[in-house]
Amino acid sequence: MLTGNAAAAWGARVSDIDYVAAYPITPQSEIVELLSKWVASGELKAKFVEYESEHSMIAGAGAASLAGARAFTATSSQGLAYGFENLFAVSGWRAPMVMVNVSRGLGMPMTLQVDNTDVFSARDTGWLQLHAETCQEILDFIILAYRWGEDERILLPVIVNMDGFFLSFTREPVYIPSQEEVADFLPPYEPPHGIAFSPEELAYAPTIILGHSYSYFRYQMHLAALKAKEVFYEIAREFGERFGRYYGPIEKYMLDDADIAIVSMNSFTSILKGAVKRLREEGYRVGVLKINMFRPFPNEEVADALSGVEGVAVFDLNLSTGAGGIIYPELLRSIYHMESRPRVVLDFVGGLGGKELTYGEIRFMVRKVVEAMRGEAEPTPYPYLLFTEEDVQRLAADMEIAGKKWGGF
Repeated sequence: MLTGNAAAAWGARVSDIDYVAAYPITPQSEIVELLSKWVASGELKAKFVEYESEHSMIAGAGAASLAGARAFTATSSQGLAYGFENLFAVSGWRAPMVMVNVSRGLGMPMTLQVDNTDVFSARDTGWLQLHAETCQEILDFIILAYRWGEDERILLPVIVNMDGFFLSFTREPVYIPSQEEVADFLPPYEPPHGIAFSPEELAYAPTIILGHSYSYFRYQMHLAALKAKEVFYEIAREFGERFGRYYGPIEKYMLDDADIAIVSMNSFTSILKGAVKRLREEGYRVGVLKINMFRPFPNEEVADALSGVEGVAVFDLNLSTGAGGIIYPELLRSIYHMESRPRVVLDFVGGLGGKELTYGEIRFMVRKVVEAMRGEAEPTPYPYLLFTEEDVQRLAADMEIAGKKWGGF
């Protein structure tokens, strides 16, 4: 029984990492604490360096990767934001390190609970992204991420994301493969950059280039990211044959005969799967489409999965201020070209800051989609905020305790 954080640490350990760049931040700290303990005891033969900030931590891990080390780091929320500049640097270096992000809301106001806006803000940095629903997926995705990013056809860093508290501190049964088993699947990292471990000191310096060269290198990264989906299928198939757990860019749950699909990512998908069984008993033919891979986005797979569906409810555990949910436009781009695309696609923002996602709210999503399908309500491009009357009462009480006047919504 492992927490999500412990599963992440074990994923890094059995991947035979060489270098850990660390800076603690809630709810991620347990990951680097475990790795530090194992390095100190000699159980993990790796270099552990605690940096003064996430900014230098990400740069240090990227530099270690360039030097030939299998590098690992982990962060969350404000830490990811603080190191944001170096996300672009490391991907531009084509340094295939792995970073676990434990999603947490960005302040202000401050929260320690989950909000996926932090990791989605990194979607344009050149990092590949895998998103875990369970503790087992966290461990497995880290192993897959190293094999994926280190492939000579890709050479890009990878973020493996988990939800803070809902997964980071939740214990679930996790199978831990031996390091020997993983070594058969994950060969030693040998960077093709021409830079490797050397007794001599090496310097790596950027140069200022003109537009034609810049365009070329940026587009090469784009092509590598597109190629990454094909490569993921290859390695995930081999992983499944070796370990008995098969992963794809998406996962379909009770979707084959569904009229309505709920699209989701990360740990709240488990809540939605449970609700779907209940909704089926009430007569709603509902299924769940879970997206495991956010970069590259699995456009073709999403379009194919939704080809026979009439209505879609997108559950967004995030909020792009002034726009809406972040998964919603990604999904629309996937299905826009389809002749038989779903007639109704609605966006629902919920669970922000770890707010409970209730069965009533899930049923509300489905009911709104059904109303729009029947023509009883106009589809809207704006998201619905899943916020109950009980939430309103609790908010009013909080404001009263804080001594603030509250005028409602």
